[in-house]
Amino acid sequence: MMKKVVIIVVLMLLSIIITTTLSMSVSSTTTDTVAAVTYDERALLINGKRRVLISGSIHYPRSTPEMWPDLIQKSKEGGLDVIETYVFWNLHEPVRNQFDFQGRSDLVKFIKLVGEAGLYLHLRIGPYVCAEWNYGGFPLWLHFIPGIQFRTDNQPFKMEMQRFTTKIVQLMKQEKLYASQGGPIILSQIENEYGNIQSGYGSAAKSYINWSASMATSLDTGVPWVMCQQADAPDPIINTCNGFYCDQFTPNSNKKPKMWTENWSGWFLSFGGAVPHRPVEDLAFAVARFFQRGGTFQNYYMYHGGTNFGRSTGGPFIATSYDYDAPIDEYGLVRQPKWGHLKDLHKAIKLCEEALIATDPTSTSLGSNLEAHVYKTNSGVCAAFLANVGTQSDATVSFNGNSYHLPAWSVSILPDCKTVVFNTAKVNSQVVNAKLTSHSLEETSDSSGAFSSGWSWVDEPVGISKSNAITKPGLLEQINTTADVSDYLWYSLSTQIQGTEPFLKEGTKPVIHVESLGHALHAFINGKLAGSATGESSSKRSLTLETPVTLAPGKFTIDLMSLTVGLQNYGAFFDTVGAGITGPVKLKGLQNGSTIDLSSYQWTYQIGLKGEDSGLSDGSSTQWIVLPSLPKKQPLKWYKRQ
Repeated sequence: MMKKVVIIVVLMLLSIIITTTLSMSVSSTTTDTVAAVTYDERALLINGKRRVLISGSIHYPRSTPEMWPDLIQKSKEGGLDVIETYVFWNLHEPVRNQFDFQGRSDLVKFIKLVGEAGLYLHLRIGPYVCAEWNYGGFPLWLHFIPGIQFRTDNQPFKMEMQRFTTKIVQLMKQEKLYASQGGPIILSQIENEYGNIQSGYGSAAKSYINWSASMATSLDTGVPWVMCQQADAPDPIINTCNGFYCDQFTPNSNKKPKMWTENWSGWFLSFGGAVPHRPVEDLAFAVARFFQRGGTFQNYYMYHGGTNFGRSTGGPFIATSYDYDAPIDEYGLVRQPKWGHLKDLHKAIKLCEEALIATDPTSTSLGSNLEAHVYKTNSGVCAAFLANVGTQSDATVSFNGNSYHLPAWSVSILPDCKTVVFNTAKVNSQVVNAKLTSHSLEETSDSSGAFSSGWSWVDEPVGISKSNAITKPGLLEQINTTADVSDYLWYSLSTQIQGTEPFLKEGTKPVIHVESLGHALHAFINGKLAGSATGESSSKRSLTLETPVTLAPGKFTIDLMSLTVGLQNYGAFFDTVGAGITGPVKLKGLQNGSTIDLSSYQWTYQIGLKGEDSGLSDGSSTQWIVLPSLPKKQPLKWYKRQ
């Protein structure tokens, strides 16, 4: 009996010991994953240790959820420590108080995938993002709140901005995604490049920025906040640099680290514009110079650019592709030699990390346009960067008793102050020349000139074709009329010229004159296309159409289709920039040289196209026509290819 009791007691003790050990183990693991993120004058500190961090931007809605794991893995393999993304307000709250976090909008899933890959995340809440995104990321309903003024010391705007920012922070906390909770988020951003345009807002700008900083820090995320391009960012907000080169940037306090939140890996594509390209040699030079001159956090904007799906592109005139000449291309494929050369650069920089985080560099001139920066610890660990900032000539320099060749516009990295492991101008990564072997982009034709099979089409009616059209006197501004539910607004007028005199000057045609704020316009007279016009760029949006038309005395119809091509996303008071036909609309060159101003007549308006309501744009319609010969060079046709 005694033996049995002893055995039971021993087993109970063993159970207690095992349970205690497991509990201690779990507690230890949890403690290890929770990270305290702070900063000092040299770097971000994670659990008290300074870090050199290399980051890259991937915007979750510009790729599909199926692509996210592979994009994140390729980023990690490319040497990134951090993924950076904006949060897109109009994506998540398209209707006030109705939120969407599903599919491409699944921000939580994206961040969790980043964490599962062992990477950190920088969450740029904004909520203004620019990003060549429609309306700068603001939902259009914001525009209609009485008394609102965007991005200034305006109470209606600040209430909405605080409400959305709080919503995102609370969501992150609920999912335990901040580093202080064991998640991957180590940084957050409030506002975005406000310093570039704040002079337009006068004295209210400063109070707005101070309020933004105070509001953000009061949310208690447990991680630092940054403001990019904001030289007067108040403590404890870190002000950071955006640009092609940020090596000469200095933070606004000697207690803050030197950080680069946007190193532009290329540029965005505009409709009709050249495809942007930034040579990897120049990009690598900019990165190396930044770390050479004291930087410790650098982010590529973009590392993967992706696609502007749906009507998300801003502008106007910014293209659907957001490839950005990034290291990972629009389709998720590695772009060589850019990806590989930068990967080699990252390895070289990481070999210098111990020295980089220990101290500020000492600089020495090695000649005209030639510099050496040396990082050396008290224990003797040494790293050096040798730079030739001249753009024309290579150079040979002497450093620490050794001779080094420096190509023009290049930096050599010496992790031991002796051996060059990387030079920014010497690209060793494999160049892959992708060639399209399919005929998907070039249609074949038969002897009759018809397109190959697989094409179908549907006609779009000219002018008013929906029952919800409205009639009002005068010309309406487009954005206020459509609320951006469609890119299209029909302006339609049926009228008649009174009088017995001949309507036209003998041997001439009258001219229709239309002035519009943009972005594009098609004019139809009695159902036939008379002419078209487009704006030129985001800074030259407005347009004038003036074209001869065929008319006869009596009743006639003018149908003007006005189009927006992405709403303005940048600039002071960008939300007040209008679109559409604001007039005048005139008929010129009539009898006796007279002109009729039609601007104040009764116009009928139709928001959107019949084909949009029928599901043509998303492929759900069954109205598609398939015939051997496809109509070409005809207006108002919807086309689809299987």
